[in-house]
Amino acid sequence: MGKLFFARALLADGWAKDVRIETDAEGRIAKVQPGASPARADHRGAIGLPGLANLHSHAFQRGMVGLAEVAGPTRDSFWTWRQVMYRFLERLTPDDVEAIASQLYVEMLDAGFTSVGEFHYLHHAPDGGWYADPAEMAGRIAAATRATGIGLTLMPVLYAQGGFGGAPLQAQQRRFASTIDSFPKLLEGARKHIADLPHARLGIAPHSLRAVTPVSLAAVTDAFPDGPIHIHVAEQTKEVEDCRAWSGTTPVDWLLEHRPVDRRWCLIHATHMTAIETEALARSGAVAGLCPQTEANLGDGIFDAPRFLAAGGRFGVGTDSHIRVDAAEEIRTLEYSQRLRDRTRNVLSAEGHSTGRTLFEAACRDGAAAIGRSAGVLAPGQVADIIALDADHPVLAGRNDDTALDSWLFSGDRSVVRDVWVAGCHVVVERRQATRAAIAQRFAATMRRLAE
Repeated sequence: MGKLFFARALLADGWAKDVRIETDAEGRIAKVQPGASPARADHRGAIGLPGLANLHSHAFQRGMVGLAEVAGPTRDSFWTWRQVMYRFLERLTPDDVEAIASQLYVEMLDAGFTSVGEFHYLHHAPDGGWYADPAEMAGRIAAATRATGIGLTLMPVLYAQGGFGGAPLQAQQRRFASTIDSFPKLLEGARKHIADLPHARLGIAPHSLRAVTPVSLAAVTDAFPDGPIHIHVAEQTKEVEDCRAWSGTTPVDWLLEHRPVDRRWCLIHATHMTAIETEALARSGAVAGLCPQTEANLGDGIFDAPRFLAAGGRFGVGTDSHIRVDAAEEIRTLEYSQRLRDRTRNVLSAEGHSTGRTLFEAACRDGAAAIGRSAGVLAPGQVADIIALDADHPVLAGRNDDTALDSWLFSGDRSVVRDVWVAGCHVVVERRQATRAAIAQRFAATMRRLAE
């Protein structure tokens, strides 16, 4: 059991003073007591917050940061970026993936992310063959989680087609390949690899409508009655156009029409939707998985957040390709993209309400729900995923409660995060992690080898 004491903490019903939190042996919050006095053994912090779930990650892509920032002979887009990704992963070994994922997860914890939804689609050897353990790569993700202490929801990906209408996979996609016959083997292997990780969850991820057929999508989702279901959808305009050519409608419209999309589902990006689709997605209860910095880096477009939220939509944030790993910057970029498009300020909050707190609370609550983790709120029964901000950081000087949160989210970065607990374990202590140096050394060696 652990006992924490915060001078101020953001609870389910708002800010409270002198908050004592007790955690149990299973890593859940057992008791939350505002107006308390600290005990001698309590860990003391200034500002306590629920930790954020990073709901969308492709861990291996952390290793290619900076490699796709050279202009090509044609108009660059997601599709030209994808060619750089294909070249990068040609040489990746399981050891490389573990080293990259470990470094990434250290960075996530530093930034205030306490759990991650790993959208895991790199399954095979470079020649497309199976490893002796079909879930070898999933095991390396689990190992990185074990080494760093971050919470994990592992979502093996079904990637069966190379385009809408059952187009065959390209040679460059052979490391992703799975079928409705082989996918259960991947899923069961992943389940075994995460069995000993506290509060770890298993989900599934049909990659996208261009990578699965209606038959395979129905087969894998019908066979998975519990747990998160994540899918990329409507990220680029070309994807929408190709979907129309195949089906006569758009990806989001097709999905809502043909599958029972509900609160278990998370639609990643969902950038290019009509007003009717946006409101229909909100009504479904599914979470929109937004990755604002990756979407900006790839030039994908801007999500229609005002309409979606006005219709009761739920959202969380993820770092996707990890061009920058920072929880505050994902939320900041989400709001700023709306401001740039609409040429106004404080777009995503109601009159008199803090924009930072509005977005932070929603991203904590709905992001955790999207990856099936009982967290995101500091309340009894929830997994004890908690972060503490440094009240002495210059960004927070003279700031309290909502203004402190706004100052971190709109002016700060990961350096404002002082301590992190995952399932009650104190994994970042005054910005220090026990495994950080060894992980960084291994990562650097991996990057140097891949650059040869």
